[in-house]
Amino acid sequence: MSLVSANKVETNTYELVVSVGAEDFKKGIDKIYKKTAKNITVPGFRKGKAPKSVIEKLYGEAVFYEDTVNDMYPDAYTKAVEEAGIDPVDRPEIEITDVSAEGFSFTAKVTVKPEVTVKKYKGLKATKAPVNVSDEQVDEEIAKLQERNGRMVTVEGRAAKDGDNTVIDFEGFVDGVPFEGGKGEKFDLKLGSGQFIPGFEDQIMGKNVGEEFDVNVTFPEDYQAEELAGKAAVFKCKLHEIKEKELPELDDEFAKDVSEFDTLDELKKDIRAKLTEAAEKSAETAVEEQLVEQVVESMEAEIPQCMVDRKTDEMLQEFDYRLQSQGLSLDLYTKYTGFTADAFKETYKEQALNQVKIRLALEEIVKLENIEVSEGELEAELEKMASAYSMELAKLKELVPAEEIKLDLAVNKAIDLIKSSAEVSESAPEKKKAPAKKKAAEKEEKADEDEEKKTPAKKKTTKKKVEETQDAE
Repeated sequence: MSLVSANKVETNTYELVVSVGAEDFKKGIDKIYKKTAKNITVPGFRKGKAPKSVIEKLYGEAVFYEDTVNDMYPDAYTKAVEEAGIDPVDRPEIEITDVSAEGFSFTAKVTVKPEVTVKKYKGLKATKAPVNVSDEQVDEEIAKLQERNGRMVTVEGRAAKDGDNTVIDFEGFVDGVPFEGGKGEKFDLKLGSGQFIPGFEDQIMGKNVGEEFDVNVTFPEDYQAEELAGKAAVFKCKLHEIKEKELPELDDEFAKDVSEFDTLDELKKDIRAKLTEAAEKSAETAVEEQLVEQVVESMEAEIPQCMVDRKTDEMLQEFDYRLQSQGLSLDLYTKYTGFTADAFKETYKEQALNQVKIRLALEEIVKLENIEVSEGELEAELEKMASAYSMELAKLKELVPAEEIKLDLAVNKAIDLIKSSAEVSESAPEKKKAPAKKKAAEKEEKADEDEEKKTPAKKKTTKKKVEETQDAE
């Protein structure tokens, strides 16, 4: 293989011209012959026993060319990329330009990482929020423990209300005709969860066990199933059971049951310590985010759209993983919410672009500062990952390329370098106002959404690969 030329033809786009000579091509043909000859029948020879020269004479000299080219060009392309010293970020466009007994040539048009300029990453300024854990926060964690350790009990003698867990049958009709996916039997539905389309759960509230009733709703205009979008529907329903959660008493016995502590006070003390540690980490992360944001603002680069698209797909896949951990799937979620995969991608675009910028800026700092990762640091990180995923170290090393792990660690060191040279001051605690209940609820909901959208500066790019392999097994 020889790299004939490597030319920058557009912004972030290179065209490689690659040639594979006669000697290598002949070896490639011999390989394909051995692989495919067993399936070739030639008169006068047992199946699979005909010599290569006889097959070529019968079917033409080029009989093995196409398979050989398809087998050889990926490796030739990889070597050409290494020789050209470029860093592709997308699949290449390959065009075979010449094939003969003397070998073959091809051009590869490929998008590469952009040239990045980072103007400022030292001497930045940031503020760190004071860490203070309130009694209310401790009580909230205790309440969560209490909720998790509650037990479901069947309710009798009253109608269903918000927060109840119900068991229902339902069948949906549009214009009197049942539709696909609109039927369920003995379905568990928590009222107020928003699992079904708007208006459905509200109409179950106030109904009693054994009661049969209609639920009238209208599918959202952007509902995933186009044949149902904007349509009025009637669901024939029957309420089989109402269940609610019975919570345990908050006392020393509760502490013994849910923890290693003997008293409720000891449990609360431990929770306060853990909340303080988490708050300290959160404050540090917020400082990192302030500093990295300033670095990105000083960065200059023309980002290829394919990098943003790929990151958007990764974020959507990660959302799917989170749903699966909750016993759901993206398909089921979109089916009942009407929020399509394309709509998700649209909401993630800006975040994806920001994450791409962050990574490129930090990688540029790694180059500028000649940041390196030792073999000892690499081995320690691999051991930590293997432990986290309950996987043999040797197996993990097969799954994740060492160079990717090294780059992740180097990027983390770049963040540490930015922080070490920064001026971080303590911010004054905010004075809390007493907003109206509705506004407070809206603020809390938005905070939850923002938490989902945060860009963790030290996120590991290799985590997804390990999880995908574990899922496959």
